[in-house]
Amino acid sequence: MMRKREFLVALASIFATSAVLPAVAQDYPARPITIVVPFPAGGPTDAVGRIVAERMRTSLGQSLIIENVAGAGGSIGMGRVARAAPDGYTIAVGIWSTQVVNAAIYSLSYDVVKDFEPIALLASSPLLVAGKRSLPANDLKELIAWLKANPDKATQGTAGVGSPEHVAGVLFQQLTDTRYQFVHYRGAAPAFQDLLAGQIDFSITSSALVLPQLRSGSIKAYAVTTENRLPSAPGIPTAEEAGLKGFQLSVWVAFFAPKGTPKAIVEKLNGAAVEALAVPEVRTRFADLGLTLFPREQETPAVLGAVQKSDIEKWWPIIKAAGIRAE
Repeated sequence: MMRKREFLVALASIFATSAVLPAVAQDYPARPITIVVPFPAGGPTDAVGRIVAERMRTSLGQSLIIENVAGAGGSIGMGRVARAAPDGYTIAVGIWSTQVVNAAIYSLSYDVVKDFEPIALLASSPLLVAGKRSLPANDLKELIAWLKANPDKATQGTAGVGSPEHVAGVLFQQLTDTRYQFVHYRGAAPAFQDLLAGQIDFSITSSALVLPQLRSGSIKAYAVTTENRLPSAPGIPTAEEAGLKGFQLSVWVAFFAPKGTPKAIVEKLNGAAVEALAVPEVRTRFADLGLTLFPREQETPAVLGAVQKSDIEKWWPIIKAAGIRAE
């Protein structure tokens, strides 16, 4: 008799659980959602988050509030999300460096894989080698020659230790046999502002920052770190075309939720993000910034998780061999 009762209780529990999950998705979201951007406002990660969030409001029926929490290469903001309640009301815009590189160079209070639920890949951002307007070099070969003629004198701005700009700079030094000083900032936006002001010599930074200023003639662009030229800036050669082989690096941008966020909520957020990425206006704005969208079949939580793990396997040995550490 007890066994029958236990069976009935277990069966009722299963039915109750299956009924709750759709209800969670149906009721969500009931209030505004906070999207943590782990870098200062005005940078490429911030731009992607704001553009997508603006369109997600339509399908979710709630406001999405961007909160910039900068510092330590994005690990402060991502740490906050890792510790947030897994209810779908706090998510993050994570990028290649925060979800791959940081775990190799920082002692983190969270696990970049185990403490997050992947939601969706948003875009891929190529990097551009860009110099201040007064720099004497007019192409990549001249830039490399100038750096070799002035060892340890030039300055490259980065978004912080372990940022895409920093990793790209270390690889650039290795490939070109050049030496110069890194100047680390709390994000790409303040570093780029100093490049525009002529306070630093050059940067290897996001196309989203470079292209608008390049069109106004405020800076020089020497090469793009992708296999092909950018459709929005066909006049900029690839690094290989400019004479530097093996210098390729793009930075993916994605949404992550705290570990334990219900699958139904993750799926709803994924659907809203995918719907936003399909809007022609969003696609045009991304193209203008040199950002590349992923194919629809790759805009899934599973693919994002696989991409992150694959990049960890690829980049951790490279980063550790290069001796990149948090300062």
